[in-house]
Amino acid sequence: MDVPSDRVGVDGAAVAPPGEPRRPLSQRYWRLFAFLRDRTAVLAAVVLLAAALGAVFAPWLSAHDPYEADNLLRFAPPGTPGHLLGTDQQGRDMVARLLWGGRVSLLVGVVPTVLASIIGLALGMLAGYARGLLDQFVMRVLDVLLAFPMVLLAIAIAGVLTPGVTTEILAITVVLVPYVGRLARTATLGVVTMPYIEAARAAGGSSPVILARYVLPNVLSPIVVYATTLMGLMIVVGAGLSFLGLGVQPPVADWGTMVADGRVVLRRAPHVTVLPGVVILIVSLAFNFLGDGLRDALDPRTARR
Repeated sequence: MDVPSDRVGVDGAAVAPPGEPRRPLSQRYWRLFAFLRDRTAVLAAVVLLAAALGAVFAPWLSAHDPYEADNLLRFAPPGTPGHLLGTDQQGRDMVARLLWGGRVSLLVGVVPTVLASIIGLALGMLAGYARGLLDQFVMRVLDVLLAFPMVLLAIAIAGVLTPGVTTEILAITVVLVPYVGRLARTATLGVVTMPYIEAARAAGGSSPVILARYVLPNVLSPIVVYATTLMGLMIVVGAGLSFLGLGVQPPVADWGTMVADGRVVLRRAPHVTVLPGVVILIVSLAFNFLGDGLRDALDPRTARR
């Protein structure tokens, strides 16, 4: 599975270099206005906020224990009194399991993406700014990881470790670092050749100061957009690892394991598989639409138009 890279661009106007006039107030707030005008992105943000709140407040929102089985209510269809979305093959409430499963699925999608973004951003900026032998060494290591398909590499890493949430996070983090690192390096190369970087060097600015004050703000925007779209993809990858038995293990509630558990009773009780599958689809699409909205809002060319 390839990571989509056509949604990212380099924001070359995030900070005002020495001697450059500051942006008018209207232009500085244009990005927020542009995002709020994108109804699809705003709706996606609302969906993700609802999913996050549902996961955080799952103990108070769910009236049932997600692990409490009731053999008398096995395969109860949606709309059953006391069980809005029905029950699974063990009589466990589907609403409770979806809410509690969101805790694991969102964690697996967000945490490794953030970790990989931090590591990849640091490596990419360092390689793009220093260039030379350091650049060659860092990029060749990342190229080795890029040579493996993302999902297969994640399966290989998770397969040699003990299945669990930590294993999922570690595997996904490792496979994402080269993608984010390459993007960060490309964005850095486009920034370090700008005149204000040369002016900062001529003024005696040290490399750490230049990287933190001028390079990082200009490189951060495409990384944020890219990471947002990756979160939705990583929820799918994490669900796939759980589906294969390499991630979260039963009876822990997780959207991927719920799909895996329900496949054996798909004809008898399709809602057991369909409901978590639909939730994965909606949340993944919401991350993608949110990334599209952030891309349009952070793209300086949009402001010029």
